[in-house]
Amino acid sequence: MPKSMIVASVLGADYSHLADELVALEAAGVDAVQWDIMDGSFVSPITFGADVVAGCRSATNLPFEAHLMIRDPEDSVKAYIDAGCELIIVHAEATTHLHRTLSLIRDLGGRPAVALNPSTPFEAIRHVMELVDMVVVMTVNPGYGGQSFIESQLEKVREIRRFVDARELDCLIEVDGGIKASNIAEAKEAGTDAFISGSGILAHPDGYPAAVAELRAAVGE
Repeated sequence: MPKSMIVASVLGADYSHLADELVALEAAGVDAVQWDIMDGSFVSPITFGADVVAGCRSATNLPFEAHLMIRDPEDSVKAYIDAGCELIIVHAEATTHLHRTLSLIRDLGGRPAVALNPSTPFEAIRHVMELVDMVVVMTVNPGYGGQSFIESQLEKVREIRRFVDARELDCLIEVDGGIKASNIAEAKEAGTDAFISGSGILAHPDGYPAAVAELRAAVGE
């Protein structure tokens, strides 16, 4: 079985030393970095622009994911691909023409992914599953770090896992929100391949390497 992917969200990082934070996360053993891009409209906060991401690209060799929690993401996907993000995640709820937006990401050289809010059923993206490299199941409501894991979303993970396996799709399943050593094994058992952890890594009292080691131990790796 492939190794689980541990992806660090930098939403709660020290923004005055982002490059140093990325170096530390790479040294701690994470597999990728997620940038939570928020526009103040789809979600209330405003976070990173593409110029910030681009400015940090040279600090690490880790893959970058851009999680676009923004309305009309099709207008911004090129900027984040140009900034060095390989995987571009758009919300099913944020774009009118989801199929077109995901196709655009691929056409621009990115890897398309789609995210679902807790209240959005899998049925909303069934028609685009052949287009995506990853489905992101939100296990918190998007917009803020440090929220508690919504366990009911694991049934959605199981549903997507059954669909992907039955059709032998080349599509990963990622969960985002509230992931810690205490619940990551349950999420893996439901069929998750990749795990976003923000405060679970960044706020760990023993530091980033200990946090990553705990997450890997919890999934038996």
